[in-house]
Amino acid sequence: MKKIVVSTLAASALVTSLLAADKTKELVTHTEIGYIQTNGNTKTKTFNADAKAERAWEKHVGIFTFDGQYATDTGVTIKKKYFTELEYDYDFTDTFAFSYLVGYKYDQFSGFDYQAYTGPGAKYTAIKSDTQNLSLEASALYSKDKYQASGRTNSYASYRFKGLYDLAITPTLKFTQELSVKGSFEESDNYFAFSKTAFISKISDIFSAGISYKLDYANVTPANYKTDETLTFNLIMDY
Repeated sequence: MKKIVVSTLAASALVTSLLAADKTKELVTHTEIGYIQTNGNTKTKTFNADAKAERAWEKHVGIFTFDGQYATDTGVTIKKKYFTELEYDYDFTDTFAFSYLVGYKYDQFSGFDYQAYTGPGAKYTAIKSDTQNLSLEASALYSKDKYQASGRTNSYASYRFKGLYDLAITPTLKFTQELSVKGSFEESDNYFAFSKTAFISKISDIFSAGISYKLDYANVTPANYKTDETLTFNLIMDY
C-alpha cells in the first residue's frame, strides 16, 4: 500500500510542476473513491481510487491519470494494482492533436513486476456537442515488461488504440465508455485490452455518485492471468 501512495504522490508532484507554468488557466480534476469493509464471518477491506487532472494553456494540454485498487482478506493482501499515465497534447486544430504518452502499470498478481511504455501519437475528436463526445487516439510506443518469476524483461515496439465516449442521457445522468487495446507489432498474440463502462449521476455542482465496470485483459501472461473484472460504486468529485 505504501508503494501505491508514494507513486501517486510522486506522479502528482510531477504533474503539478508541469501544469503550474500558467496559473491563469483552470485545473480540472475528476476523482472517484470507493471503500468497502466487512467484519464477522469475513474480514475484508477493499479500496479503489480513480483520478484525472487536466490543465490547458494556449495550444498545450497536460493530463495525469491514476487508477488503483487495494484489497485484503483477514489481513492478507489479495489485490494490489495501480496504473498511472502522463500525457502531453498539442492542439493543431479543434479536432486534431499531437500527443505523447508515458505510462506505468503494476499488478502484484499478474505475473508482471511492471509494465511501462512511452511514445508519440495523435488524437482526433470525432464528435463534440452538448450531449455527446467521442475522441479517438492512436499511438506508436516503446514498451517494456518485466516478469516477476524470472526477472527478465521484454522490450518491444507496440501500438495503442483508444476510444473515449460520453453521452448525457439527462442533465444529471451521464454514460461513459472507454476502450483501449495495446499490442506488440512483432508478436500478434502479445496484446492487452482495457474497458471501463460507467454511469454517473450528478448530486451537486461538485459531487456525483457513480457505478463502473472495468475489464482488464491480457492475452498472454506469465501467471496465466487473463481477465481482471472490477465492479465499483463510487463517490465522485469534479472540481
